Amino acid sequence: MHIHIQEFADSPYLKLTAAEFHEAAALAGGIGEGHTLTVGESEAEFAAAAPGIEALIATPAAIRRLDLSIAPKLRLIQSTSAGVDPLAPFDMIPDGVMLLNNRGVHADRAGEFAIMAMLMLATHMPAFATDQRAHRWQRRSSGTVAGMRATIVGVGGLGGGAARRARQFGIHVTGVRNGAAPHPDCDATRPVGDLDLILPHTDFLLLTCPLTAATRNLLDARRLALLPPHAGVINMGRGALVDQPALCAALRAGSIAGAVLDVFTTEPVPPDDPVWDTPNLVMTPHISSDDPARYNAATLASFFAALRALAAGRVPATLVDFARGY
Repeated sequence: MHIHIQEFADSPYLKLTAAEFHEAAALAGGIGEGHTLTVGESEAEFAAAAPGIEALIATPAAIRRLDLSIAPKLRLIQSTSAGVDPLAPFDMIPDGVMLLNNRGVHADRAGEFAIMAMLMLATHMPAFATDQRAHRWQRRSSGTVAGMRATIVGVGGLGGGAARRARQFGIHVTGVRNGAAPHPDCDATRPVGDLDLILPHTDFLLLTCPLTAATRNLLDARRLALLPPHAGVINMGRGALVDQPALCAALRAGSIAGAVLDVFTTEPVPPDDPVWDTPNLVMTPHISSDDPARYNAATLASFFAALRALAAGRVPATLVDFARGY
């Protein structure tokens, strides 16, 4: 199989290298053998390799910059991201081409970031950061998190990893998902339609679901008002899951206690965006789930697992359903 990695030179994301590919191929056994690999950093380099490309590995941002119609043999695209919303409505993907994401590779790192954020919220760290900027000395007491309640919207790789860590700290976890099938790392699971009933009993609200038409602005002003005043919000999914101005307003009004945001409506966040100066808010620049030491290796292992499934006549676990958007 001719496999092409497209990494534009100006990409801000962690770049996947030929050396990493060959190392992963060696670990994959027979399914990793006999492939032709090309790597491109420009549209011209993609065009030069395009006539023979059968599988493409790239970020969603890179995929959007490519003319896939010039690759007549293309049958498989491996996104190096779990979220593929930048490619929706997927009309640029040629007919007959499968799109894979790398769901699951973020679980360990995401779990550690999520429990860090919950502990920060429980100990008022966003409020202390606001006090520090204001040169204000104000004591705030806090207890342990055991027995507190986390509501995690989306219990895939990100949310599942977060649920596992939270339960290790004695936090009661309710997973919110499409349907109510049990999840091994949740104490309870509820359908999305029950979210309004769960929010008033939530200490930590964590958003880790994909961005789709159904989840855009999932946390709007009305739902923010359903949270208790001591609750904290964590967003590790996509910025547009939250009505960001409404969240900032709730923090300024003190109607919720704090927030930790890793994703934003516009990225990079513009210097004049009011979110920068919102009190009781900690911001990180979309880094919550990326582990530089393991991310690329895990993505490639997922890719070779998908090739193994296809060779056996099975549907890859990471195949994107265009109708659902993930």
